[in-house]
Amino acid sequence: MSVAQEIHNKLVAAFAPAELEVVDDSASHAGHAGAPGGGESHFNVRIRAAAFAGQSRIARHRAIHAALGADLIGRIHALALDIDAA
Repeated sequence: MSVAQEIHNKLVAAFAPAELEVVDDSASHAGHAGAPGGGESHFNVRIRAAAFAGQSRIARHRAIHAALGADLIGRIHALALDIDAA
């Protein structure tokens, strides 16, 4: 399973989002420091879920990181998050 699919699956399971888009942007970062040669290192996530209502920006980011887990986060070099309530 690809890293993008793992991200997608974990976020769906944790937040049942109304909208979710996971984009692997690794090709745009090939060759820079920290980017592994195999790709699957840079991701953009856009998520809209009722679970984020009333949460601060920091709380939303922490919730995403917790849902993805330390193992998956450890395999990602960069994760851009666009989070809002549904």
